[in-house]
Amino acid sequence: MKKWVKRLLITFGIMAGVLLAANFALNIWLKTQLPDYVKKNTAYKVSYKSLDVDLGTGNIFATGISVNTKNPENTDVVGLQGTVDTLKISRFGIYDAVFNKRISSSDLLLAKPNLNIILAKPVGRQTGKKRNPVLFENIRINEGKIAVFRHTKQKFLSVQQLDLFVENLQMTEESVEDKLPVVFDRYSIKGEKFFLRPDETYAVTISSINTSNGQMGVDNFKLTPLLSFTQFKKFYPQKTQLFEFAVPKMNFTDVILNKNKVSLTNADFRNPVLKVYNTGVKAKKAGKKSNFEVDVKNFKLNNAVVQINKPDGNKLLSVGAMSLNISQLLFNKETSEQVIPVGYKDFTIAGRNIEYSNAQNITVRSFAMKPANGEIRDVVLTPAHPAAGKAAAVLKTDHIAFNINKLEFINKRLNVDLKDLLVENVNGTFKAGEKPASKSVGPNIINSIIIRKTSLKNSNITYDKGKQPLTFHDLNATVNNIELSPKPNQPGLSFKVKDYYITTRNLVYNTQFYNMSLGLLKLNKNKMQMSNFAMKPIVSRAQFIKMIPVERDLYDLKAGKITAEGVWDLFSRDKMLNASQVDIESADANIFRSKIPKDDPKIKALYSKMLRSIKIPMTIHNLNLKNSALVYEEDTPESMGPGKLTFSNFNMNVKNLNSAKIKGKPTKVDIKINCSFMNLSPLSVNWNFDVADQNDRFVISGKTSNLPASGINPFIRPYLHVTATSGTIQEMFFSFKGNPAGLHGTFNLKHKDLKIAVLNKNNHQKKGFLTAVANIFIKSDSGSYPESVNVENVERDPTKSFFNLFWKGIEQGLKKTLIGANVEKTEKKVKNAVSSVKEMKQSVKEIKQEIKNKTSQPAEEKKEKKGFLNNIFRKKEKSEE
Repeated sequence: MKKWVKRLLITFGIMAGVLLAANFALNIWLKTQLPDYVKKNTAYKVSYKSLDVDLGTGNIFATGISVNTKNPENTDVVGLQGTVDTLKISRFGIYDAVFNKRISSSDLLLAKPNLNIILAKPVGRQTGKKRNPVLFENIRINEGKIAVFRHTKQKFLSVQQLDLFVENLQMTEESVEDKLPVVFDRYSIKGEKFFLRPDETYAVTISSINTSNGQMGVDNFKLTPLLSFTQFKKFYPQKTQLFEFAVPKMNFTDVILNKNKVSLTNADFRNPVLKVYNTGVKAKKAGKKSNFEVDVKNFKLNNAVVQINKPDGNKLLSVGAMSLNISQLLFNKETSEQVIPVGYKDFTIAGRNIEYSNAQNITVRSFAMKPANGEIRDVVLTPAHPAAGKAAAVLKTDHIAFNINKLEFINKRLNVDLKDLLVENVNGTFKAGEKPASKSVGPNIINSIIIRKTSLKNSNITYDKGKQPLTFHDLNATVNNIELSPKPNQPGLSFKVKDYYITTRNLVYNTQFYNMSLGLLKLNKNKMQMSNFAMKPIVSRAQFIKMIPVERDLYDLKAGKITAEGVWDLFSRDKMLNASQVDIESADANIFRSKIPKDDPKIKALYSKMLRSIKIPMTIHNLNLKNSALVYEEDTPESMGPGKLTFSNFNMNVKNLNSAKIKGKPTKVDIKINCSFMNLSPLSVNWNFDVADQNDRFVISGKTSNLPASGINPFIRPYLHVTATSGTIQEMFFSFKGNPAGLHGTFNLKHKDLKIAVLNKNNHQKKGFLTAVANIFIKSDSGSYPESVNVENVERDPTKSFFNLFWKGIEQGLKKTLIGANVEKTEKKVKNAVSSVKEMKQSVKEIKQEIKNKTSQPAEEKKEKKGFLNNIFRKKEKSEE
């Protein structure tokens, strides 16, 4: 054997002997001196029944261990107090423990430990100090009873009957600050009566935890508030919500705690109950982003009960049974700042017996949704405690379904793209608010909402605004491409619709004075059809007169059919109407006006100005009123029943009815009317004006012929107490021009054998004297070719309508034609005659009074005077006649 080999073997032998001697000496020293050494050089007192240490491997085996902190009041070190039946440590870092004061080991076994651990006081981040950690690669605990306390002696964590295996366990002071007191790679755990108090508000309790083959089961998990809701609001006035959560059964797979991240798979929560108590405090934006992360794959929530309360303790939202499946649920620093603070992939959600109560109560029998579609069954809306003047609804619907192209939040703003939306069997009333909705001062959460196709089927809906309900029966509608987006540079949303198709039957609209109805309505963006339109008064004429403060027309309208063709947009912000053709057939209109109420003092605009005041661009190129009838009735305080004008077989064509708001479109309106006047003679009228003319000038002309004079008696007899007894209006022409100040023009009347009778106030007995006088002044014949008379300086009363001005022009033409140029002189003579009769009546009254005063005169004298007076009375009566 070579010398160097022999020397090497001797060296190894000596070293082995020295190591064995050192190991033997160390064990002797540890058994006799370690407790005193630990007591003198550490913060703990340790005792044990037996202790074996292998200096070479670092393995330690000890039994009957007892450990206590020397100074329990020292919060700078981790406090320990309790016993361990058996301790086995593999590859213990003796050098680090002695010289670096850091405890580390590859494996740690604790059998039947009964330990109380008091965490050291956290070191302020600003100091830059860092405590030495306790590091164990692997740890096993059998039948353990462990309690962990904060440095304040407040219990933080406890567990009994703990069987635990953890791979690469780390416990550091920093991990506690991040809400993760321990982190590890793999684990196996079984235990009972878990308790965790993460903060001053909540406590977590668990009846039992068990793992088998990587699957963890948790029984009776509870997150319980430590304060009542009243105490919570008092001691935490800035907090927004208090939570209460209980889950009878939870299952997890592959739970991993790594620094500030919790990862797990197949999380299954069965029959959980969640309660949320809102304080009403507005949430403040967090100054610091959360470092806490959760990554859950295959998350399931089965048969959950959810209740969210309002600050007053009443329920805001409740869900009787909710199920939720999410393939991946992620919470981190980025998602925490989104509107929905979690990220997710594929999901399905379903719920039953959903109730929401605020200003409006909403109940839902069932709800189901996944990324591609959703469905809602049996929705009912009822008012709860609506604010005064706010909108409210009493509605229910059997079925709502939708298919989703896109549903996401981008930069905290909602983007929705629905392929289609179906709403079926809606029944009830929507009451519009009296006050406009308040404008939001914050950023709008909606970025874009698009519904490609919306279908409303088999519904009966009433829209009630100002106690004037509009009811749609058998309503069906299809609307394509609804778009909602924020208005540029102003609050609120813009609304756009591409096209639509609406049908409804038996539409009813009730107002203060009318019941309006339609048999059928069909409407789309290019066509409209109405049938059996009616607008009927719901009050009598006498009631109407009592109800109105000033003069006003009462309408009774009917129309067999109304159709329209063209292009119109009535729903978007840029509303417009451009109809090529509108036809109204078989209309029957009765217009009644009483002169008994006070005159309306408001200024009345002419029709050109009325059209110009329409806010939207509007043009109807061709409007036809066919085979219709118009009756106008008017009464006065002196009239015996209303006067009546009748226009039958009424046909009207209006060209280019417009609001002068479409560039390039003509603005002149031409109106042609042909009808039968008083069912006796034809009447034609031409009328035109330019809507864009700010001076509101107009031209109107017309003609009638072969009208028996008696034909106008139904209008003039009731309140003028005049009737035409004979004669004919052979032809009448008028042509007027005017503006808001008045009109002028020409009038021509050809008549023959015209006679009238003046009636008494009862419209029965002729007043012979006045009738004779009137017929003397009236020209009974106009001659073969009468000359036109000039109608001049007809002033308009701005508080009266256009037709009042028109009739004033006709009146002046009639006076000049029938009475002639001396009409003013004639009127003066009639007035003088009437004045003379009044004076005579007054003289008679004075004589009668004188007779009464002289009743004491002798009989013969009285008889003589009486005869004289009787002669005067007889003469007076004849003069009155």
